Amino acid sequence: MHLSRKHITLLAGFLTGMILMLSCDFSGNGKPGGAGLADLPEIRERGELVAITSYSPLSYFIYRGEVMGYEYELLQLFGEHIDLPVRIEIARDFGEMMGMLESGEGDLIAYGLTVTSARRERFAFSEPFNMTQQVLVQRKPENWRQMMLHNIENELIRNPIELSGKTVHVRRGSAYLDRLINLSEEIGADIDIVEADEGVTTEELIRYVAEGDIDYTVADENIAKIKSAYYQDLDKETAVSMPQQTAWAMRHTSPELLDSLNAWLEEARTQTDYYVIYNKYYENRRAFRSRYASDFFPVTGGTISPYDEVLQQYADELGWDWRLLAALIYQESQFNPSARSWAGAVGLMQLMPATAAEFGADNPLDPEENIAAGIRFLQWLQNYWGAHIEDEFERRKFVIASYNVGQGHVQDARRLAEAFGDDPDVWHGHVAEHMLNKSNPEYFNREEVRYGYATGLEPVNYVNTILNLFEHYQHLVDLEATQG
Repeated sequence: MHLSRKHITLLAGFLTGMILMLSCDFSGNGKPGGAGLADLPEIRERGELVAITSYSPLSYFIYRGEVMGYEYELLQLFGEHIDLPVRIEIARDFGEMMGMLESGEGDLIAYGLTVTSARRERFAFSEPFNMTQQVLVQRKPENWRQMMLHNIENELIRNPIELSGKTVHVRRGSAYLDRLINLSEEIGADIDIVEADEGVTTEELIRYVAEGDIDYTVADENIAKIKSAYYQDLDKETAVSMPQQTAWAMRHTSPELLDSLNAWLEEARTQTDYYVIYNKYYENRRAFRSRYASDFFPVTGGTISPYDEVLQQYADELGWDWRLLAALIYQESQFNPSARSWAGAVGLMQLMPATAAEFGADNPLDPEENIAAGIRFLQWLQNYWGAHIEDEFERRKFVIASYNVGQGHVQDARRLAEAFGDDPDVWHGHVAEHMLNKSNPEYFNREEVRYGYATGLEPVNYVNTILNLFEHYQHLVDLEATQG
């Protein structure tokens, strides 16, 4: 979308009309209807906090199979503070984030949103997480390393007035668009503003500038700073705004959630972990360069692990989504083919020597042999549980639990579930609860229990962790793209 000053005026009128139209949909309490009124008590009753964020190489991503990100790590800390698990919902751009929050698809936006007056009318914002300013991202001259500093400066835009007639690409729905519209008015000249296609992130636009596909974009200074650690031909020194706050957003109908978030934030700022997380993502330029150059960083077109093609092949034989198999292997070994456990399990799928031999791994430290044997073991478990659990999705939970603790202990938990009136064919809330009881003598000494004591918490956490990691992999790694 190209915006002249005339178009800017028309757009402003259109947006005003849209805001007025949207504001007509009220639920009787002065706030937009349709968003739901879930505040912290209702969220606790639901049993999870739902956070909206976006996939980016700073906020939320996978690196070598591990889920990482600035917002992601802070969300885990906040979830621990309020004693709730956090489920993440992904939005493609700022507009979608805000629409999802208003429609009740999430409880808060966990992303570094620039706080503006218009946004404050629409949402409640937390105390600021960071201060930043918007900067122009542009390429240095091709031969800048051989040039004198003043000659480089002469070829770069240093005064926003020089943006007159220039084309600047920005993320769709971002505060950068509003800032450039205002800047165009301030300098009394047309800036050709292009909103990026849906789903294109600020980080991707910075890459487009570095690769010469576009000339200019606008980004928050902290984002531009860390990206320029990888793209050293970029310049980020020209500010186009005053310092601004970035914060998380929630509906005005969630005051208790807002108070809880602010109380946690105040406490977190007194702890080392809070600053360690910031430095990890925004100050550690060397680590960012390593991640961004890695083949195992999906943001830059990589994959989850060095074994993805093998996993895709074997997952088809197993009838699983390969990303679920990847989640299981990450949980077992973090994709380390030389991993050894205290109990003697080895390799990617952490096979015990007897299991490795039984399922055909002569050298369980060989990655493909280990995976092949592990798959054969999983197939055996699937066949075993196929005779007991009809529902395919439930059956996988029993297979995963059995991979960790053995099918005998899982059968004990099923018999306990049946004895206490729970459903022996449903894992969560039924069999899993009785698996936890397998470490209690009051239960493991009952006649239904044939395999005795088990550390029941381990397989329960194991299943939960793998399913949770699988959910993240589904967010972050496109199934069709990898299969293609």
